[in-house]
Amino acid sequence: MSERYVTGLHEVDETALALVGGKGAHLGALSRVEGVRVPPGFCVTTAAFRRIMAAAPVGDRLDRLAGLDADDLDGVRELSAELRRVIEDVAVPDDLAAAVTGALAAYGAHDAFAVRSSATAEDLPTASFAGQQDTYLNVVGPAAVLRHVSRCWASLFTERAVTYRRRNGIDHGAVDMAVVVQRMVEPQAAGILFTADPVTGDRTVATVDAGFGLGEALVSGLVNPDVYAVRHGAVVSRTVAAKERAVEALPGGGTREVPVDPGRQRQPVLTDEQVVALVALGRRIEAHFGRPQDIEWCLDGDGFQVVQSRPITTLFPVPETSDGQLHVYLSVGHQQMMTDAMKPLGISMWQLTAMAPMHEAGGRLFVEVTPRLGSPAGRAALLAMMGRSDPLMRDALETLLDRGVVASVPDQEGAGAVGGAGGSAPAAAAAIENDPAIVTTLVERSQASLAALRRDIQGRTGPALFEFLLESFQEHKRVLSDPLSFQAIMAGMEATWWLNDTLREWLGEKNAADTLTLSAPGNITSEMGLALLDVADAIRPHPEVVAYLRRGPGEGVGDDFLDGLAKLAGGAEARDAVEAYLDRYGMRCAGEIDITRPRWVERPSTLVPAILDNVRNFEPGAARRRFDQGRQAALRKERDILARLRALPDGERKAAETKRMIDRVRIFIGYREYPKYNIVSRYLVYRQALLAEAERLAHAGVLAAPHDAYYLTFQELHEAARTHHADAGLIRRRRDAYRSFRALTPPRVLTSDGEALSGAYRRDDVPPGALTGLPVSAGTVEGRARVVLDIAHAELSAGDILVTVHTDPSWSPVFVGIAGLVTEVGGLMTHGAVIAREYGLPAVVGVEHATSRIRDGQRIRVHGTDGYVELLS
Repeated sequence: MSERYVTGLHEVDETALALVGGKGAHLGALSRVEGVRVPPGFCVTTAAFRRIMAAAPVGDRLDRLAGLDADDLDGVRELSAELRRVIEDVAVPDDLAAAVTGALAAYGAHDAFAVRSSATAEDLPTASFAGQQDTYLNVVGPAAVLRHVSRCWASLFTERAVTYRRRNGIDHGAVDMAVVVQRMVEPQAAGILFTADPVTGDRTVATVDAGFGLGEALVSGLVNPDVYAVRHGAVVSRTVAAKERAVEALPGGGTREVPVDPGRQRQPVLTDEQVVALVALGRRIEAHFGRPQDIEWCLDGDGFQVVQSRPITTLFPVPETSDGQLHVYLSVGHQQMMTDAMKPLGISMWQLTAMAPMHEAGGRLFVEVTPRLGSPAGRAALLAMMGRSDPLMRDALETLLDRGVVASVPDQEGAGAVGGAGGSAPAAAAAIENDPAIVTTLVERSQASLAALRRDIQGRTGPALFEFLLESFQEHKRVLSDPLSFQAIMAGMEATWWLNDTLREWLGEKNAADTLTLSAPGNITSEMGLALLDVADAIRPHPEVVAYLRRGPGEGVGDDFLDGLAKLAGGAEARDAVEAYLDRYGMRCAGEIDITRPRWVERPSTLVPAILDNVRNFEPGAARRRFDQGRQAALRKERDILARLRALPDGERKAAETKRMIDRVRIFIGYREYPKYNIVSRYLVYRQALLAEAERLAHAGVLAAPHDAYYLTFQELHEAARTHHADAGLIRRRRDAYRSFRALTPPRVLTSDGEALSGAYRRDDVPPGALTGLPVSAGTVEGRARVVLDIAHAELSAGDILVTVHTDPSWSPVFVGIAGLVTEVGGLMTHGAVIAREYGLPAVVGVEHATSRIRDGQRIRVHGTDGYVELLS
């Protein structure tokens, strides 16, 4: 029986995760790495834990724990304590106890041990669980070891471990606990080694924290450690702290805090030679596991010993490269207003349809700009564009350039281009006439191409469907790359910049274009928000319909709610209005660049909160009034500006030039939104065809479920359709990776060394305590902040200020009812900024961590002209 419950560390490796947990598996693997010393020991296996759990009355408590609301912290605390108490009270069976004491007999009678929890969901590449379960040091004697083994089993239910699993979507019942028992090291020094900089992400920099005595002093925060940074085999920085306390082992068991002799407090714990040797050891461990490691080490008279190594799960992954050169990447998500992680099918579809090469890392897309940064002309153009659209991205790029880490290359026209709806753009826009017919022509071309796609895809299945789609992607790119389309987009943007820059110079007028673009014609995204006001007009007169919608999804009003309308007075009219809206805008959704996201036409209940807000907050005819009011405000602003210009020296010329630019911006600025509308319209056609194919593959048993297709790339799904085989293990690993990617925050700029840069605002014109951002829509508004992370749960009242991470066109329906906007991500010409200006909403974007720094319900003041937010309560 002893073999069932106990196994030596030297007998296991990474493949034994289910038997000995993450810590045990990693320690066993480490013990096999040449040159790495691991304290000897054994594992009490998960079989022992399962036997204890079978004897413990925990089933009802686990069910109650699984059923708790996400914010029920008191319930988590109470149930966690109950579970620990119940598990610790279970008597260890005699045969299990004999297996443990028999393993201890191989050591000296007076040896002390470290008894350490080792869960099966621990030290994983996607979830480290660092510090979530318990470790006990300097445990002496078999009875004490058994007692602490029981405590380790119970520590699977520490409050912090339960909360961590809940946050990461890990089932409590799916995790087992092993226990590692190792002979105790009594070190002269101990600490932590990160083989990549845990703050910047730079994989070329290793950091070492070191203190005297046991590492517990560092882990518990008792002392500030000495900190060393090592790059390319040399110490590049060091900070020697005053180490006033240390933790040491007691002769009879347990530990105690002791003062450090004053003469030693300022002495370095390690020499530079020792630090470099430790990092070299860490690099060997990193190479073995294939990823950066968080390593706990001890130093005794015989050198370094490693007592733990786990993956650093907080690092943002790096795009794959093979040439050894430094590459610089910009986040596509920050340009497309969707920084959430994407599933593999969504990533590969954007790569296949974008106009520039896209690199994947951490479930996000990046575009390389190294060639442009290395070219003087390309660098200047890129920085100028970033300065207008996202100052934080520009600052991050300038941080790299100031270090001189980007090599100069000869000018290459268009090298590494970035921008535009598809991810790239020609280097410059050619001249274009102020002719509204140009926009009409472009829209007609797009509609004709879309109609052909819808017609020609009919009836195609299997490999033939994928081959057809590959051809369709070329037409997709042809429409996107139409030179006339790009000229129209740039005409509107450049006119906006000209008006803001020139009128500030001539008249001292800030952000004049914000008013001059109000209710500009042809903006498909702003029209979408106003059209939902018309839907509310169709619903408002019918109390039964309004009451039915207010019942919400929890009371039967789900995505099939349109079917239920037919039974209600006024329901047929309401249904017709919603369906007409979906016919025109149903291809949209939050995060719409990810083809795996369900569209409004598939989940129309997503729109119900916005419809009800409109019913409550507006009077009939609000859409037309809002548009007319905006148009009249723009005309008044135009007359005022032209009159003031004519009063200046050379005023007639200045007024004429300004009039031409005002006409230009009103003709073309609305078209800025149309290419994205065309993309998502085509994406709905692609999505419906691919989902139908996934249904067929699931029916045939190739996929376990249709949505498993989301975790395959387009190319892999094509191959599955051809061979009728899909790798279930790959799908499972991709799903786990996606869950871990969701917890990561993507940087604006990323290097191939792993350094993540988000930039900083360098301004001195913001009041103390205010949150700095980018001004994108003029005006000042004060009101209640509503922090909203999911549009489907947005409940907004008139006068509220929307605070969210990012907004794409799918958020436009809620813009009509708010008074201001604050986002964490955005730029001057991104969709949220454009629509905020269309609706005359003061807006500040690019406010770092706005959703955590601003409380829901807090009163704030948004300075949309100057780019900051004041917290008033």
